[in-house]
Amino acid sequence: MPSAAQAPSTPPPSPTASTPARPDLTDPRWKEYAQELVSSAENSTLDWRSQYPYVEDIGDGNGYTAGIIGFCSGTGDLADVITRYTALKPNNILAKYLPALAALDGSASHQGLDPTFVGDWRLAAQDPLLQQAQNEERDRQYFTPAVQQAKTDGLHALGQFAYYDALIVHGPVGFATIRTAALGKAKTPAKGGDETAFLNAFLDARKAYMLAADPNRNTSRIDTAQRVFLQAGNLDLRAPLNWKVYGDSYTIPA
Repeated sequence: MPSAAQAPSTPPPSPTASTPARPDLTDPRWKEYAQELVSSAENSTLDWRSQYPYVEDIGDGNGYTAGIIGFCSGTGDLADVITRYTALKPNNILAKYLPALAALDGSASHQGLDPTFVGDWRLAAQDPLLQQAQNEERDRQYFTPAVQQAKTDGLHALGQFAYYDALIVHGPVGFATIRTAALGKAKTPAKGGDETAFLNAFLDARKAYMLAADPNRNTSRIDTAQRVFLQAGNLDLRAPLNWKVYGDSYTIPA
């Protein structure tokens, strides 16, 4: 009796490309996006590296604002930058201002800084070590805590940036107040909530916080930037990015 024909074996499934991981702000490319977005609001340029020497009193009650994200003499983070710089380079022209800066925390005064601080800052900012100090304090105080909290809350790149920008502008206390208000309106994705709904609640809470302090405050870094990305469903903050801040238009190409 002839043997039965052997059934053909089922071919193995064709390999499929794995789903690419969603980006977050720790990716160097996305971190660059974040710095450019912040710089558009803080310094009206995407070239954030050109802003290491920046320094002026913008009249916001925080004294001198300086550097790549607006470290302030009246909020303590400018002193932190100079302290870090002094650890890297003990003999520097800014170290002499540390006692005055310690006394100015919470003040708009320039006492102990004028008339030489502005010129000394601009000169010192040419030093790669002061640039390093600015980068490191930015990451230590703002970037890393914001991204970590956003990841804990289940947020992707846009939400991570929203936290980062809020932490830069409002500090830890202001950021916590805004986030708490948002949590009263929506759940985070980590708690089973919808990411878009939570980010809308966060941006609403931040705008309300800003306007409560100053009803005339410009909120375009929310209205015509972060909200635009959110309304487009761009939770991964993928380029191209087009936005406006203070009426000026910016683009990050794909």
